[in-house]
Amino acid sequence: MELIYVLDILGTFAFAISGALVAADKKFDLFGVVIIAFVTAVGGGMLRDIMIDAHPINWIGDLNYLYTILIAVVLTFLFKSKILPLSKTMFLFDTIGLGVFTLLGLQKGLSYNLHPIVALIMGMISAVFGGVLRDVLTNKVPLIFEKEVYASACLAGGISYLILKYFNIPENIIFIVSACVIVIIRVVAVKYHLQLPKIKDDVFGKPE
Repeated sequence: MELIYVLDILGTFAFAISGALVAADKKFDLFGVVIIAFVTAVGGGMLRDIMIDAHPINWIGDLNYLYTILIAVVLTFLFKSKILPLSKTMFLFDTIGLGVFTLLGLQKGLSYNLHPIVALIMGMISAVFGGVLRDVLTNKVPLIFEKEVYASACLAGGISYLILKYFNIPENIIFIVSACVIVIIRVVAVKYHLQLPKIKDDVFGKPE
């Protein structure tokens, strides 16, 4: 089994756990928890595939994604109190998944002969829109719009991928380096509470 595929499954597991925990905190029933975990884990990739008319849809073509989500839900149902203290470990898996989802989405966009900029957007959609859908369905302001460097890390990693690919560097090296860019930016941003600037006042002062 390829390393990238294993990381993809780990990322799916972490995303599903995060969705299940949010749904559980909102007092959703078991069916609701499954739906939110599913949307969080594969919603971004599914939206990407629909937009570029790629078939079969990601999870339909590989049932391991569904099995991973169901395992994540069962573990959350049985061991929620044990999982919560593992936030740092889950954050690491989540961040790795973010990098892998971004680059796999970007690669898929390029394989469908999309313009590199459009393919980059597809990579970002793959990585972040599962979380956006989770937050919308649980009546929260999506995290990426409010306070954390999340999509920006995906953007930086995707741009790194495209630049390195232009210089004909071996694909595995490109993938690893670009994924590391995403992981490092995300970890540093969270550790030091870095945020993108918000629009508050006019750049040149308030109007008279």
